[in-house]
This record gives sequence, C-alpha cells and structure tokens, in this order.
Amino acid sequence: MRVETTVLDNGLTVVTDQMPHLKTAALGVWVRTGSRVESLHQNGITHLLEHMAFKGTKNRSARAIAEEIEAVGGELNASTSIEHTNYYARILAEDMPLAVDILSDILKNSTFDAQELVREQHVILQEIGAANDSPEDQAFDLFQETAWPDQAIGRPILGTPETVKGFDREALNRYLAERYRAPDMVLSGAGAIDHDALVALAQEKFGALNGEPAAPETKASYRGGETLRPKDLMEAQVLIGFEGRPYKSKDYYAIQILASVLGGGMSSRLFQEIREKHGLCYAIYSFHWAFADTGLFGLHAATSHEDLGALMPMIADELLSATQTVTDDEVARSRAQIRAGLMMALESPAARAGQIARQILVHGRVLSPEEISGKIEAVTAADIRKVAHETFVGTVPTLTAIGPVDGIMNASALAGRLQQGPVLRAASM
Repeated sequence: MRVETTVLDNGLTVVTDQMPHLKTAALGVWVRTGSRVESLHQNGITHLLEHMAFKGTKNRSARAIAEEIEAVGGELNASTSIEHTNYYARILAEDMPLAVDILSDILKNSTFDAQELVREQHVILQEIGAANDSPEDQAFDLFQETAWPDQAIGRPILGTPETVKGFDREALNRYLAERYRAPDMVLSGAGAIDHDALVALAQEKFGALNGEPAAPETKASYRGGETLRPKDLMEAQVLIGFEGRPYKSKDYYAIQILASVLGGGMSSRLFQEIREKHGLCYAIYSFHWAFADTGLFGLHAATSHEDLGALMPMIADELLSATQTVTDDEVARSRAQIRAGLMMALESPAARAGQIARQILVHGRVLSPEEISGKIEAVTAADIRKVAHETFVGTVPTLTAIGPVDGIMNASALAGRLQQGPVLRAASM
C-alpha cells in the first residue's frame, strides 16, 4: 500500500492509497459539512442535499446517473453525518474517469428540480416517520439533544417534518455555495488507483471550485441532563452518557479503549456482569463518539420495567469499578480488538478511502497504521483508570429513556452514586 497526497491550487486535497493487487477501486468526495453547521431553520438541509444530488443535473437525468454507473457494474451512494458528508463510487479500475465525472457533475451541476424535490422531501418524511416508530432511534435522538441542548450538534441529522418541507431550490443552492468549498473537500481513492491520473481528473473537474474555506462550525457546549419519555412499550430503552473527548485529545485512544473494556463485546465488563451474571438485559454496550471539539461517552441497554430498578445502580457500580480495577489483561484484549478492526479496514478499498479522507479532514494528514497502532499500544491500564475517573466521577451525566421508565434512577441520583461510590469489585474476566 502506498499513500499519496496532493493539494490543488484551490485547496482541494486528493489522497490515494494504492492497493495494486486489486482490480477495483473505491473513490469519493468527502466534505467537511454535516448537521452541526446548520442553523435551527436549516436542520436537515445537509441530508436533503445529499439526497437531491442524485436527482438530476444539467447533463444527466436521475435515471441516467443510475444507468451510467450501473452499465459498467459500478455503484454510487452517499451518507450524511454530524460533521461530514460523502459521495462515493465503487468501480473497476478502468472506469475511474466516469466515476469522477459523475461525482463532479452531481456536486457542481445539480438542478434541484422542483418536482424531484417534492418527491424526495416525501421520501425523507417517511424516513423520519420510520425513525419515530423505532424506540431505540428516538432514544438516541433524545440522547444527543439532551447532551447538547439548543445546539446544532444536538439536533437530528434528518431534520424535522417542518424544516424538511420548508426547503426550496434556492435554499439548497445557497447551502451548496456556502459549504461545498475546495479547502473543505477531499477526493479520496483506494484500490487500483493511479494517483497522478486522479489528480489530473480532479484538476479538470474540481479545479474551478471556490478556494475560500467555509465558515467554521460553532463550538459545542456539553451540558447533559435528563429526558425521560414514558411510553407503553415492553422494554425501556436507556442511554447514559458523559462528556467525551475530541479527536485530537491526548486521551482519545484511552477513552476508546475504555469504551471497549466496559462494553465492547461479550467479554466486556457490562456484558459479563449485567447480561451474563444477572440477566438484567438482552444486550448492553458502550461507545464513544468523537468530534472536532467535543465527544460523548455513552452506553445503551434495553430492559424490562421489572429489571430497571436493579439495572441502573449496577451500571453505576461498573462505571465506578472501572476507575480503580481495570487490569492490564483487559486493556490488552481491547487493544487487540481495536487493532484488528484497524487492520481489517485496510483490506477494504471502500473502508480505506473513507478512513484516509476523514483523517485529512480531521488531522490535515493521513495517519499511518503504524502510528495509530503505536498510540493504541502506548495506552496503559493506569491511563484507562484515570480517564474513567475524569469522565464519570463528579461530572454531569446525560440520561435518556423511553418506555416504562417510572421508578428509574434519575440523573441526579446517578451522579450522586458515582460521586459517593460503592464497594468496588475486582475484575473477574
């Protein structure tokens, strides 16, 4: 594998990872824009624009876009997240020029036809409806909103029915001009990719893009708190969270490993103690979301009303136990899991293209697998215990729950238990 990077005169970055044993390639455009840059009235426009990019350009109809890429056996797709949007293609090596041409066409020449817009708004309203029908999806939306209330980063990526229905062609064009700037975009490719050829295509297709960077996102302010939503369900969906770490934090890898130790698999503390030993839920896991300037450490469980009272104190005890009893063996196991995931991603051109693009957007450079592995390997059990204490003890938790939630330990009681602490058990794994 060989990573090469070129920055065009307008600031657009072209990055490739050549995998010469392959006959296929994955490439796409990643943009430093997502739901967290939207104003209150813009909520959902990033996601709508991602949908509308495939609905026709000055040169191609929506059907022609689909037929041209599929005629060569390729595929196109896109996704929107809180901080990034990407449009990508998977193709045979010889079809790279076609893929770049289509990607540039949908990002520069979309017409946002009024009839197509109405249809796609209807599709997204169905998507919002499906999310609202899912208690777990609702719980996660509330979790995000409770952690960052009255902020773009806390609002749903899909938007609301009211905001989505209010967007028109002018709003989409205005947002496209404001956010899709060359310095905030990366053209990334992996697999059977010729770097110089991709740079030449990028210059031809994207060289005229605006070279002024987009306005930076508003700094996030974690607040936490509690949102409980009683609902007639068989199970309560429970999410507990704490302020996490941004991508560039010195504790980034430590808190990622902490999430794995606590709830990263069947050997994790939460799974073994709460699911296997006490049977208080079918599944439980923890996670850490990192962003440019903030983060959110969380755990999710679904349980019956009868078990809810026992579940919450036990979770608090496990979090506190992690501040004092995380072992070298647990850290070694979690490091191995994270390293394996990293290495497995290197075998997929699509995963690798996305990985190096995000690294450019976040760090301004590609981090080598060896560098990342070294940072992971440097984390000790003492580091994990320290970051666990800083994250859980004396801090403001976020608590959201949907379902039969009466009698749940509230956020204040949870914070108090974490502050005072139970008798800590030694690790038994």
